[in-house]
Amino acid sequence: MPFTTDLPPLNYIDGQWVRPASTAAIEMICPSDGHVIGQIARGGAEDIDAAVAAARRAFEGEWGRTTATERGRLLSRLGLAILANQEELAQLEANDTGKPLKLARSDVIATARYFEYYGGAADKLHGDTIPFLDGYQVMIVREPRGVTGHIIPWNYPAQMFGRTLGAALATGNATVLKPAEEACLSIVRLTQLAAEVGIPAGAINLVTGYGEEAGAALASHAGIDFLSFTGSPEVGTLIQKSAADNHVPCVLELGGKSPQLVFEDADLDKALPVVINAIIQNAGQTCSAGSRVLVQRSIYEKVVSALAARMNAVRVGPHEADLDCGPLISKVQHGRVMGFLERARKDGIPVIGEGRIDERASKNGFFVKPTLLGPVPLSHELAFEEVFGPVLVVIPFDDESDAVRIANGTEYGLIAGVWSENGARQIRVAKKLRVGQVYVNGYGAGGGIELPFGGFKRSGHGREKGFEALREYTVAKTIVLNHG
Repeated sequence: MPFTTDLPPLNYIDGQWVRPASTAAIEMICPSDGHVIGQIARGGAEDIDAAVAAARRAFEGEWGRTTATERGRLLSRLGLAILANQEELAQLEANDTGKPLKLARSDVIATARYFEYYGGAADKLHGDTIPFLDGYQVMIVREPRGVTGHIIPWNYPAQMFGRTLGAALATGNATVLKPAEEACLSIVRLTQLAAEVGIPAGAINLVTGYGEEAGAALASHAGIDFLSFTGSPEVGTLIQKSAADNHVPCVLELGGKSPQLVFEDADLDKALPVVINAIIQNAGQTCSAGSRVLVQRSIYEKVVSALAARMNAVRVGPHEADLDCGPLISKVQHGRVMGFLERARKDGIPVIGEGRIDERASKNGFFVKPTLLGPVPLSHELAFEEVFGPVLVVIPFDDESDAVRIANGTEYGLIAGVWSENGARQIRVAKKLRVGQVYVNGYGAGGGIELPFGGFKRSGHGREKGFEALREYTVAKTIVLNHG
């Protein structure tokens, strides 16, 4: 029997589940087979107004008076509630996004970890003192920004709920969340759990709907004090311009074209499985996907042959089959990725390896074969444009300086991997890469909850995750006391 959910097509505002002003709903489509699995509310500007007003009341009222210790306890309780409902949330996430169940389960565990981490950190963000003139005491205190808006993508809904709300709530902000319309059923359930564990009314407000309606209304709202957005650079530019009209600061995470640099002294037995996994995870629909592999020319043929064998072994299928790779999120995204592959073939870019689509895959699902291509010229779109699908391009390099030049040669700068057994090279290259995170002999790490995350250049600015996020969601206030 096809999976369906009875989660209500309602918004959550001021502690109540309410119908959107338009009473309209958006159908949620399972990417594995194209059938409708539920509905969400089609919120708009009027709903955003109500949510922002509720958040302001909470910030100036009960939630604003809640101590850091109590905020931490509430977030820790939410983490435990998530673990207690792990399988239900994983099923929602897998059906809604198409990702394999094993990945959805890992995502739910990571979501719980966000609240565990920020629950423990809530009372540990300290201020400072500054030596000043005789007779003065100067203190720096960190205060919440106030009402924070959060616009998040469809690729990791549950994790993004924890990543963006965890730090904001830990520091005492009241929040308004607008998730992506393509996938947010797990977020509706997580919001229910937040209410069940006692997070006060107005601290979390959820408005679902289309980006050009609810999202645009939130980004341009004069009543918010800070905005977090994760998504495409094009939409990020619009978001930042809207926020600028009200002098609202932003943290933006806008994607990447992340390289993995494989030097001739790399341990290939360790490197190559990670290189493949970094592009097939979530069907390549990951901002930090390792979509470029740069290989030193002296080992190029050896590495390409081994990567091809691994790519050919990748199995693609519906989420419930729990294979290596699931479908893309939507028909639109499927068409976009296939467009890149078709243009590459017309341009004569060699296909080195392809995964296979499992016989259990529905013809109505949005499946694409994971594909390895190369060598790819630096002038080709595959070398510098984000595909956001399971497409890995191979680019040869001559030496260390050549590798760094190529790695830094796109408009993005989110994450990179360096594979080498030479300790001096590891540090030299890591310091020269213009990215927000560098992994040496690894790539990605268990959700990276503790690790500050964000980019350079077109990948955005500001940082989420880790302790840095607590600083993003607070402002420094200087208090100068003349005690004589």
